[in-house]
Amino acid sequence: MPKRTPLYAAHIAAGARMVDFGGWEMPINYGSQMKEHDEVRQAAGMFDVSHMTVVDINGPQARHFLSYLLANDVAKLTEPGRAFYTCMLNQQGGVVDDLITYFLDEDFFRIVVNAATHDKDMAWIDSQARAFDVVANERPELAMIAVQGPKARESVLTLLPESDARAVAALRPFRAGQFGELFIARTGYTGEDGFEISMPAESAVAFWEQLIAAGVAPCGLGARDTLRLEAGMNLYGQDMDENVTPFEAGLAWTVALKDDRAFIGKEALLDQKARGVDNKLVGLVLQGRGVLRPGQRVVTDAGEGMITSGSFSPTLQQAIAFARVPQAAGGTCQVDIRGKLLDCNIVRPPFVRNGTVCEGIV
Repeated sequence: MPKRTPLYAAHIAAGARMVDFGGWEMPINYGSQMKEHDEVRQAAGMFDVSHMTVVDINGPQARHFLSYLLANDVAKLTEPGRAFYTCMLNQQGGVVDDLITYFLDEDFFRIVVNAATHDKDMAWIDSQARAFDVVANERPELAMIAVQGPKARESVLTLLPESDARAVAALRPFRAGQFGELFIARTGYTGEDGFEISMPAESAVAFWEQLIAAGVAPCGLGARDTLRLEAGMNLYGQDMDENVTPFEAGLAWTVALKDDRAFIGKEALLDQKARGVDNKLVGLVLQGRGVLRPGQRVVTDAGEGMITSGSFSPTLQQAIAFARVPQAAGGTCQVDIRGKLLDCNIVRPPFVRNGTVCEGIV
């Protein structure tokens, strides 16, 4: 039976169309996915992301453990509240999951992992933690709401006490802090500014209703997917998985190789880098009418590849996609859509940032 977030009843009352996502009943939209996408690009929208897994890493060896577990180097996180995006890898260099890590104290870090990978992530974290003096504490009692868009920050600030509002307004990107019962992080998955806010589950409905009263539009997973695709952000299980390394997923920037630190998957990545990476993740823009979908064959001058994520872009008003193609591919390609080869431009994501189409996309 699918699980439900603390906001389930609020979604039903608002007329949401619910779907099963990673074992959770989640809203796909509240009537118009296109309208919800535009709300985030033009004003402010919010997403129930309480299905995500918050895990607190506590103990005297918390930093040492995460230095070994993660491909990025937690030595970069020196200021309390600072965060970064990275991956957990297996010994073959494949991506177990992608996640955000927050440094809160020397014996207290917080990570947020994907809902669909919960069971394997927790098994992996627990198995690796046995060699360290740490405890991985899952926090199922927390709900999480993401508020995103050019007006997102001001909308949230109006709901906070004056002293907290000043401090939250001063948060820089990828910074976070605890403000009363709210853990507020200036992070997101849409290519827009905003916050991801964790709170006790029993407070979620009231805070959701306050955000609606402040003019923030409820949005479903459909809009979240088109927003993250436009923003050039990977989706686990489509754009990368345990058989794909960060180098093949456009995530080399999340890996810190240039130090003596040992981490899981490092030797495999060093070997792949020395041999040369066969494939890369690129962006595609369809020239003309059609729909780009995962699994479609991509034909390039350097060989064939495959679309990993694809959709119609409400901002570009064109079909866009991510595709894994041979390393030498560039310029243009063709995509096999129902037996017809349609022309696409190969581009470098992101497609859209802060509501504006990026240079070189069209």
